[in-house]
Amino acid sequence: MLPHSYTVDSLSQSQDLASAILASTTPAQISATCASTDTFLRTHTPDQSRHFFSITFPTLICKLFGFDDATSLAPPPPHQKPQRSQSNGWIELATQSNHPDLSSKLFSLLSPNGTLMNSISAVDRHSLVKYVFPVERLPEWVRFMLSNEKDCRVLSDLCPLFKGKVKEDSIKGSLCQIQLDVFEYYMFWFAYYPVCKGNSEKLDSNSVKRSKKFRLENWTYSIRGFSGSNKREMEQKFEPNLYIQLLYAYLRAFVPIFDLGAHQPYRSSILNYSLKCDGSVIFRAEFLVNVFEHYWLVDNDFSPLPVNVCKSFGVSFPFRSVLGETLPTSGLGEVVKLFVKYLNLSSVVSTDGFDSIKYSESPSRRISGGFDGGKSRDVVSLSPGACSLGSWNPWIQRPLYRFILRTFLFCPVGSSIKNASQVFSVWVSYMEPWTISLDDFAELDAIVNGSSKDVRKQEPQSQASEYSPLWQGYVLSNYLYYSSLVMHFIGFAHKFLHTDPEVIVQMVLKVINLLTSSKELVDLIKNVDTVFHSKQSVSSKSTLNSLYRFVPSIREQLKDWEDGLSESDADGSFLHENWNKDLKLFSDGEDCGHQLLQLFILRAEAELQAISGDNFAHGLQLIDSLKAKVGCLFGGSTVKPIPISPELRQPQHFRDEIFKPRRVGNQPLASITYKGDWMKRPISDDEVAWLAKLLIWLSSWLNESLGLNCPENSDVGSKWSYVDVPGNTANVCGPGEAVKTLVCLIGSWLLMLGTTTVRLMRKHGLKINLRVLASKKVVMVMLLFVVFNILKKAFGLFRC
Repeated sequence: MLPHSYTVDSLSQSQDLASAILASTTPAQISATCASTDTFLRTHTPDQSRHFFSITFPTLICKLFGFDDATSLAPPPPHQKPQRSQSNGWIELATQSNHPDLSSKLFSLLSPNGTLMNSISAVDRHSLVKYVFPVERLPEWVRFMLSNEKDCRVLSDLCPLFKGKVKEDSIKGSLCQIQLDVFEYYMFWFAYYPVCKGNSEKLDSNSVKRSKKFRLENWTYSIRGFSGSNKREMEQKFEPNLYIQLLYAYLRAFVPIFDLGAHQPYRSSILNYSLKCDGSVIFRAEFLVNVFEHYWLVDNDFSPLPVNVCKSFGVSFPFRSVLGETLPTSGLGEVVKLFVKYLNLSSVVSTDGFDSIKYSESPSRRISGGFDGGKSRDVVSLSPGACSLGSWNPWIQRPLYRFILRTFLFCPVGSSIKNASQVFSVWVSYMEPWTISLDDFAELDAIVNGSSKDVRKQEPQSQASEYSPLWQGYVLSNYLYYSSLVMHFIGFAHKFLHTDPEVIVQMVLKVINLLTSSKELVDLIKNVDTVFHSKQSVSSKSTLNSLYRFVPSIREQLKDWEDGLSESDADGSFLHENWNKDLKLFSDGEDCGHQLLQLFILRAEAELQAISGDNFAHGLQLIDSLKAKVGCLFGGSTVKPIPISPELRQPQHFRDEIFKPRRVGNQPLASITYKGDWMKRPISDDEVAWLAKLLIWLSSWLNESLGLNCPENSDVGSKWSYVDVPGNTANVCGPGEAVKTLVCLIGSWLLMLGTTTVRLMRKHGLKINLRVLASKKVVMVMLLFVVFNILKKAFGLFRC
């Protein structure tokens, strides 16, 4: 027991240090505060530093990540989105000010080997301090689960990240609190920081300039490490900032990628040892991978966990309607790329272990992870990633696939493609693990205290930077990245081709180059597609026979990884409602990969007609290269080039003629040409989708019936040059005859007026467009009018 004077002194110093942290705004003040914090922690025991972590540490987190004040760490009012963070957080200030001394001081304070982390470990070892993390700052799917008492009780078993962390709220008397130790609390905020930045920028862009197209990546321009040039950014190396440096330092210190079995000596034992016997090295690694995965990759995904796992726990996600078709948080491209590349380093040293990945274990057992302290040893031994296979790859396969796929599918038309291009870079890097080596992290190693030598001592023999048969297991376990996701990307390329044709063509060429980089890789991808679409039979090719055993797992992945995603043929996409039930890259039909790539080449040539000078010549070179690579991938020749002449440089004309939606509703559009692009554009967010499709079909039927799709004909309309009124109008007898004559007269006038209107519309090329009635604003006004009349009549009856 410490003397009372020590406790009072520690409390007073912690309060003074918290005040100094709040007042530190300049580089000099921040550097001095970092030094004071380091001195305090060095001179106090873990028990004496309890007040520091209770009072000072939340304030420090607040200033590090740029929240307004300490109350920002508390939950906001119910149903309120996280508020915008300040632009002068210490980490961001060190990046923007280009102040090397400030960055060095902050990195020294927060580094894994620094005094702060050592104190955190000591405090956690004795369980001296616990925090309640705000529910409103958790990943969105977790927030929805915690709002339901039933889901709260299974969350800890369903998701290893929250194992043993869901506690009862003493005030509400329900399971709705997430209780964390100091290290977990800090890492939750560290992972939440870039998500908060992306969300706050989105809120600002929607509230300040609603009439302007939303630019997904605006906030990244203010952070040097997250920004890049708009034309060639996918080929440039980012300049590491303080956040990137800290992320790499934490990954390298807490997530081992070599000799993983050495950190878990009791996992292979048949004795019932406690899993805490391994020094918690692997538990900390699993925690860190999980927290980054759920904050960055999963977050607002409406299908966050494998379908079979949810079914086994009897859990369904009723919030699909809220989180459906939601774009992943923007600005995460570079941090996700570093995270994925680092984890895939473990695949470099275990390429021979992928043949057994995921084909002998069920999804419900794969998700268990190392957090199941009370489970049996067989479940632990089948844990994904480092625990069983010496690779982290199975941990991120599904969430990364859905992260990339949702970016390609839900990126809004008219927005900047910078965020999508960053995600594209993550995808390409993931598909080429044989190109990843420790040399890719040399710059970061040099910055992080020059400790790269310690890591390189464990480096295995250098791998060749090209595909080899050793990587066959990796490709098979990640086959959808090389097939189905390619199809989705082709649809994205068509959707955004008009924004920047040269960049989009470069992206498509990069993917096709990757797929055709090795004949062995092309053969493997094609052979798997062949056995996927054929019934198992005895074949003369032993290679095909050996691939049949992977088909059930790939089919299961296809159903699980694309769970809940759907598209219709009227929203501007190329894939139909059942597109996620099959692989179509090498299949036959109008929506196969070969046909869509040919159409893309035609459209790209037409778009590049408007480019002049060197850019135009460079664009044509890219098109020629793409044609050659497409021919290599599918065999045979591709489309012929469009003749180039100055008078034909009308990109809008070519786009309208070459690329039209194939159908509107159930009616082909080959003979329907509308004025402008209104009827052809994809369904937008401000329209009621089903009503828009109905009105498009009705408009096309009326235009066809009234002949508005045909040019004006002088003979049309002459049929109704006069109206023959029956009977003798000179001798109208009785009221019946008078009414009959009047009705015929009014009918003839209306018919003549309609015929004249149709003739004028046909003469001026006008057509009926009922789609405007599908606007949500119009529908809302009509609904309000109907409800108002109903309520008015109802109150009138009550008064009577």
